[in-house]
Amino acid sequence: MEQREQLEKTLKPHWVWAIAFGSAIGWGSFVLPADWIAMAGPIGVMLGLSIGAVLMIIIGVSYGFLIKIYPVTGGGFSYAYLGFGRNHAFFCGWFLTLGYMSIVALNASALALLGKFLIPEIVDVGRLYSVAGWDVYLGEIVVASVALILFALINIRGGSFSGKSQFVFCVLLIIAAVAVVGGMLLAPSTSFSNLEPLFKPGVSSWAAVLSIVAIAPWAYVGFDSVPQAAEEFDFSPAKAFTLIVLALAMAAVHYSALVMATALAMPWTELVGQSPVWGTGEMVQATLGNLGLAALALALLMGIATGLNGFYIATSRLMFALGRAGVLPSIFGQLHSKYRTPTAGILFTCGLCLVAPWLGREALLWVVDMAATGVAIAYFYCCAVAYKCFKWSEQGAGKHYEGCVSPFKKFLSLLGAISSLSFLGLLLIPGSPGFLSGPSWIALLIWTALGLILYATRRHIFHRKSKKELDHLILASDDV
Repeated sequence: MEQREQLEKTLKPHWVWAIAFGSAIGWGSFVLPADWIAMAGPIGVMLGLSIGAVLMIIIGVSYGFLIKIYPVTGGGFSYAYLGFGRNHAFFCGWFLTLGYMSIVALNASALALLGKFLIPEIVDVGRLYSVAGWDVYLGEIVVASVALILFALINIRGGSFSGKSQFVFCVLLIIAAVAVVGGMLLAPSTSFSNLEPLFKPGVSSWAAVLSIVAIAPWAYVGFDSVPQAAEEFDFSPAKAFTLIVLALAMAAVHYSALVMATALAMPWTELVGQSPVWGTGEMVQATLGNLGLAALALALLMGIATGLNGFYIATSRLMFALGRAGVLPSIFGQLHSKYRTPTAGILFTCGLCLVAPWLGREALLWVVDMAATGVAIAYFYCCAVAYKCFKWSEQGAGKHYEGCVSPFKKFLSLLGAISSLSFLGLLLIPGSPGFLSGPSWIALLIWTALGLILYATRRHIFHRKSKKELDHLILASDDV
C-alpha cells in the first residue's frame, strides 16, 4: 500500500479556535460595514449576519460529527469522498480551493487598502494603470506582495508556530475592537437615531436581510478551517464542534458590533451617499480622532493577519489532501523535511496570489463574490454526508458510527444541506438578492474550465487507485 504522509499533532484547542474565529472575520468586518449597510441598512445587516451565523452553526453540527469520526485533513474534499466517491470529491475539492485561495489574495489587498488610507504618500506611489475604475499603484502591489511572502514563510515554519501566531493576533484584535466599539458607544457625538431607517429604503425588509444572508458562506468561511487542521489536533476531535460554535458566535457579535459602530457616527444614508474609501475608518477618525483610528487600524491589521494566516493553513492543508490522493501532482502531498508542513501548497498559494495585487481591487471582488459558491458547495457535501451517516434509529441501514443514532442531528444535517442549497440559489438564480454579477460569472466559468482541464489530465492517475488505496490515503482507514 502507498505510504501515507502524516501531519504532526501540534495544534492546541485555543489555537484551533483562533484559526476558525480569525479566518471567519478577517478584514471584512472592518472594511465592508459601509458597503453592507448600503445593501440592507444597519439592522438589515445585523439580522442577516445573525441568521447566517445560526445557519452556519447548523452546518457546523455536520462538521463536528465528521471531524469526530474522521479527524483527517481535507474537509469537504474528504467528506465528499466518504459519502459520494472520487468524482464528487474532486468537484468539491476544486471549488473549495477556489474559495480559500481567493480570500488569501483579498486579505493581502485589504492590507494595501489600509495603507492607502493611513499612509497614502507611501502606498499611492507609481500609478501603473486602471482596472474597472480602480487605479493600481506599484506601492500597493509591493505592500500586498510582502505580506503574502511573509505569511508564507510563517506557515512553512510549522503548524505550531502559525497556530501560536494566530492566537496572539486574535487577542490583539479583540482588545483593539472592544476599545473602538466602546469608544463609539460612549462618544457624545454618536446617536442610535443615526441607525434609522433600519432597513434599506425602496426594498422589502426581507429582501434586504436575504441579500446579507446570501453572503454568509463567504462572511463566515473560515470556521471550516477546523476540519482542515483536524489531522494536527493534539486533543480529542470531539471538541471540534464546541470550538466551531464559539468561533461563529463570537464572529457574529464582532460583525454586528462593527456595523453598529460605523452607523452610529452619522445618518447612515449620508455616509453611504459619500461613497467613502473606508467608511468605518472615516467615522471612527471623525468621532474618536487619530487615537481611535490607530486602535481600529491595529484591529484591522490583526484581522488581515488572522485571515492571511488562517487561509494559508486551510488552503495548504486542502492541497496537501488533494496531492496525497493523487488529484494534484504528488509534490503537493509531501511535507517539508524539517518543519513537516505542506510546503508545496503554501508556495503555490503564495505564487498564484502574488498575481492578484496586479489585477486591482475591483477584479478581486469579482472573484470573492463567486468564491461563496465554492464554499457553499463544500457545506452542502458535508451536510449531505452527515445526513447519510446519522441514523433515525438503531434499525437504520448501513454502517453505524459511535453517536450516529440521533434523529435530531440527522434533521439538523438535512436542514444544513437545504440551507447550503439555499445559499447557492441566492447566488446563482437570476433575480435573487445575492445573484452574481457578470464579471463574477466569467471568473466562475474560468475556474470551472481550469478544473475540467485538471480533471482531464489527472483523471487516469486518480482513477487507477483502488477504493482501498483511496480510503487509506484520504480517510486514514482501511475499512470504510
